[in-house]
Amino acid sequence: MKRAAKAPRKKPDVQRVSRLHQPPELSLEAWQRELRRQFGREQKFELENLGDHPIFSDFRVTNPASKNTYRVAIRDTELGRNYCSCADFRTNHLGTCKHIEFTLANVLAKRGAKQALAAGYEPEYSSISLEYGPQRHVRFRAGSKCPRAVIRLAERHFDRNSRLTPFGFGAFDRFVAEARTIDPELRMYEDVLPFVAEVRDVKRREETIRTAFPDGIASRALDGILKQPLYDYQKEGALFAARAGRSLLGDEMGLGKTIQAIAAAEIMARNLGVARVLIICPASLKHQWEREIGAFSERSVTVIQGGRRVRDDLFAADTFFKITNYDTVHYDLAFIRRLAPDIVILDEAQRIKNWNTRAARSIKQIASPYAVVLTGTPLENRIEELVSIVEFIDPFRLGPTFRFLENHQVLEEGRVVGYRDLGKVTKSLQSVVIRRRKSEVLKQLPERIEKHYFIPITPQQASLHAEHRETVARIAAKWKRYHFLSDADQRQLLVALQYMRMVCDSTYLLDERADHGTKVGELMTILDEVLQEEGVKVVVFSEWLRMHELLKRSFAERGWGHVLFHGGIDTRQRRDLVDRFRAESECRIFLSTDAGGVGLNLQNASVVVNVDVPWNPAVLEQRIGRVHRIGQARPVRVINLVAQGTIEQGMLTVLRFKKSLFAGVLDGGETEVFLGKSRLGRLLEDVESVTRAVPQPQPVEMPAPEDTVPLEETAPVVLEIPEPAMASSPLAQLIESGVALLQQFTTSLPTQSNSEETRPRRPIEARRDENGDLFLAIPMPRPETLTRVAEALQGLLTELTKR
Repeated sequence: MKRAAKAPRKKPDVQRVSRLHQPPELSLEAWQRELRRQFGREQKFELENLGDHPIFSDFRVTNPASKNTYRVAIRDTELGRNYCSCADFRTNHLGTCKHIEFTLANVLAKRGAKQALAAGYEPEYSSISLEYGPQRHVRFRAGSKCPRAVIRLAERHFDRNSRLTPFGFGAFDRFVAEARTIDPELRMYEDVLPFVAEVRDVKRREETIRTAFPDGIASRALDGILKQPLYDYQKEGALFAARAGRSLLGDEMGLGKTIQAIAAAEIMARNLGVARVLIICPASLKHQWEREIGAFSERSVTVIQGGRRVRDDLFAADTFFKITNYDTVHYDLAFIRRLAPDIVILDEAQRIKNWNTRAARSIKQIASPYAVVLTGTPLENRIEELVSIVEFIDPFRLGPTFRFLENHQVLEEGRVVGYRDLGKVTKSLQSVVIRRRKSEVLKQLPERIEKHYFIPITPQQASLHAEHRETVARIAAKWKRYHFLSDADQRQLLVALQYMRMVCDSTYLLDERADHGTKVGELMTILDEVLQEEGVKVVVFSEWLRMHELLKRSFAERGWGHVLFHGGIDTRQRRDLVDRFRAESECRIFLSTDAGGVGLNLQNASVVVNVDVPWNPAVLEQRIGRVHRIGQARPVRVINLVAQGTIEQGMLTVLRFKKSLFAGVLDGGETEVFLGKSRLGRLLEDVESVTRAVPQPQPVEMPAPEDTVPLEETAPVVLEIPEPAMASSPLAQLIESGVALLQQFTTSLPTQSNSEETRPRRPIEARRDENGDLFLAIPMPRPETLTRVAEALQGLLTELTKR
């Protein structure tokens, strides 16, 4: 009879074992077993007997909190004779787990259970099971009614310890078929066949790859594996991943791990029958992966995004590559199981270094025969991080975590102060991990490596971007209809375009009372990896000082040494900042506006980050040229942060930074209110091209109401200070708006400082137009200021007409 049960409460007089400190009287294994026994017997799991025997049976254990279920088989009190389908039982080498201990507690509460368990259990049926320990073995157990013919048959395939021999793996299917013909009651547990297949696949895969590429990286078959040639070290990495089946590419950043993974997938597609590849990466890299696949491969690709129903349809698309991001894996596990990927490529795998996060737990539930894990920093701070990442590749590789940490951690008063015997770790991982440093392959590297990170924007950014885009579209439509724009229209057009660019970084650049944006967080993640490389220095460009303010705050929190260079700094200070960046090993980041894009020699750095890409290609080259210049001994990595679904992406797609008046205006060229008709025409043509090419904005992917993301996976919480309410009087509103308008005008007057963040602001001055007529040129204020003035005037007129 099937029924649910709950574990009895542990008696209060029983002394508890500390979870943090090993009792001196217990061995490490005994302590770990006791912890599982203690924890398991305190749980309120649900228990259901799946068989007929009240004690020696199979049980279903359900955790009501997580809804996870496990099969537990009770056969004995002897360690290793019982079984559980949970991951801990498979990897801990203890012969027990909390689910077994919970079930035993319930079983032992029954009358006569202790005597029955002490007497042992010898089932009538024979079985084939998987034995877990330092090595896994397939084991045959003969039942009390096992036919003699089955025993003789088993003796040909199993050794004296009843373990399957190496020869037996190849003939296993035949053995099972013949044995079941004799004894239909023979049982085989669900974890046996996957293990047998895994062992056989290793041999077959290695032989297939060796046959297809007999000369290794010199094999001709590798020459056309992708649309563009690979460097030798990249060929080596791709072949390593294909041979290993499940592997970690731990090359330093900038060595092309993405390309190696694509090549490995292509090798496995052509030789191992791979047809479905799932790529899991940070949201900012999804479209970068899409572009890399398009540049190097002929295979089809689908980017997974949107709501749950949309994502479901996208997962069902008939394409070779599917690209999704870490934040949605938990919600899409059902879709992923239906997809049944042949390969999972995990990019920036340090995202699962903490096994307690939901992203890590969810990803480790994805089943696939092959996996390629990419990270330039497999070990950042603690050796447990490496354990968590390797666990996805092969959960049995490093053995039980408690034993691994005992063997390699150095403790003082309970604190980790160092590590030992790391050479043994390297040896145990050498068949699944490959890592090359740039110094090892320096001669093979190109001089300059560029990578675009497409950063999702927040809803607040999307709203402001759309507002200013509407202004641009309205003025562009007006030009297209009348081929004429007033001075106000021209100025408003330039301001709206500038604001569209600024909001791509953060709303803070337009309103310092709130900071909505994801670029800072993404840059911190990138620099966390880059700065792991000893001696590497980075130059970070942003056109706006307010963006540098945000970056400096984050750098200060991390203790990263840096300097800030901008146009408001005098000549002497400039020299001191450059000297400090060159000389001080702790000063690793050089923050700069475009004032640092000309005349500086920063070749002691090897990484250039453009937080916001300039419109003018000359300005971009000037930035990179500060680092990528004669005398540079290392390859230069250029990282561009591009706000996805914005004017930045449209500009990148259509203009490719072509030299135009448009670029000159927005990057500090002439900023006159009036433009000649032909120049204005070229500007509007470019504006129309760019705005038409802007893809639909993709704000940061927020889950549906039922898809609440846990705290560790959400963006930092930003306290938004509400705007003070304006006085209710229309006259008061007009006065306040007028003051704001005057303040805008006065900021246009000449100033000694050239550090204004929204260059250019020119003074009020007299000019002559094309006909020689004299006029007063006044820089226009921001559009919202004009709107407030107009609203206040309208309110005042309405109030006056009532009187």
